[in-house]
Amino acid sequence: MRMIDLRGEALDSQTVNQRLPRALHNIDSVLDSVLPLIQDVKVRGEAAIIELAQRFDGVDPRPIRVSQTELDEALAGLSQGLRESIEQAILRVRKVAEANLPLDTSTELGDGAVVDQRWLAVDSVGLYVPGGKAVYPSSVVMNVVPAQVAGVARLAMVTPPQSAFNGRPHPTVLATAALLGLTEVYAMGGPAAIAALAHGVPSIGLEPVVLITGPGNNFVTAAKRALRGVVGIDSEAGATEIMVVADESANPAFVAADLISQAEHDESAAAVLVTDSESLLAAVRVALAEQQSKARHRERIEAALLGQQSALVLVDNLDDAFAVANAYATEHLELHVADIAEALAKIRNAGAIFAGEFSPVSLGDYMAGSNHVLPTSLQAKFGSGLGVHSFLRAQQIIRYTESGLAQIGAKIDLLATEEGLPAHGTAVMIRASEHRHAE
Repeated sequence: MRMIDLRGEALDSQTVNQRLPRALHNIDSVLDSVLPLIQDVKVRGEAAIIELAQRFDGVDPRPIRVSQTELDEALAGLSQGLRESIEQAILRVRKVAEANLPLDTSTELGDGAVVDQRWLAVDSVGLYVPGGKAVYPSSVVMNVVPAQVAGVARLAMVTPPQSAFNGRPHPTVLATAALLGLTEVYAMGGPAAIAALAHGVPSIGLEPVVLITGPGNNFVTAAKRALRGVVGIDSEAGATEIMVVADESANPAFVAADLISQAEHDESAAAVLVTDSESLLAAVRVALAEQQSKARHRERIEAALLGQQSALVLVDNLDDAFAVANAYATEHLELHVADIAEALAKIRNAGAIFAGEFSPVSLGDYMAGSNHVLPTSLQAKFGSGLGVHSFLRAQQIIRYTESGLAQIGAKIDLLATEEGLPAHGTAVMIRASEHRHAE
């Protein structure tokens, strides 16, 4: 990994992100190639999906709609140990989602003047579960469970067909969907799947959804960006990112293992260590070499760690490390520092924070109870990870009586006149006039 010395430098957002750029193949770079695929699926539907699967995945995905029999058989074939692990993950994610359900409110502003706010689930959600270089039953859990807790009536899951399984989705993914009670599952992936969820495909019984959630590669994320407005999306969760902020107390073997764990995902994965300790940085470099040589996916890991998106960063002090973290706004932020409370007080921008050496990102990927679908590429500065809130929308209900409206009618009329919208004022004052007439 390359080493970047930021000691003595300005640590504003622009400088940090110039020195620590994301991968070359970002969402912007693939957007133009994704747009024609979206249009093709919109126009030709099922035929386009089949052709794209044959071209990019080398498989025939038919039947695209996964039957209930196939789902049941996948669940029956799941080993008992793996089933128990998935059930434990479901239980933990469900508990956190239930604890974070927002409460309805009612605010009384005066006699006969009440504003209520209630939370309603969206009507339908398309859940994207990636395939490609790995199998992600965990992503089924992370997408489905909070949506179910929110009360979404219709869930449609898409996941890529796999050449290793004769053009069918991975059986563990299907088994997890069956375990959660999903019945609407489709064998399709990539931008085509996102387009199909947004526009619908009548020939396979797929009606359009109103919201699409779930992680994916840059092509999937580009499709979500292109279709935002046609359909709602959770966030642009692209290639994975981990930043570790560590001081001299950190265990270099733990830090190296966590950097490698995220580099294992994809050649575009970002793995960054920020520390004020030269000795730790040197020890992590040694640990990386040792652990990487034994890794199953060492070529992929090496590509990610040698990419421009990964680095070992040296700063003057921990305050500077926190400044780098806030400017970079990583998807996953690990804190390997002696004073966790101080660090948490100073960190603002991160998709999720893993506090302490026994809270690795891998824990969050599977069994922490938190959600692993998180904002990437600086979006943690304004966006949140997936959760029960992602599937809800706030709706306000205004309940005023005659007397409640009369108390503020003249003030509304004054404001409306100032804005050059006198009819707005009239719509209020006519009620006062009618009230006086009735008296």
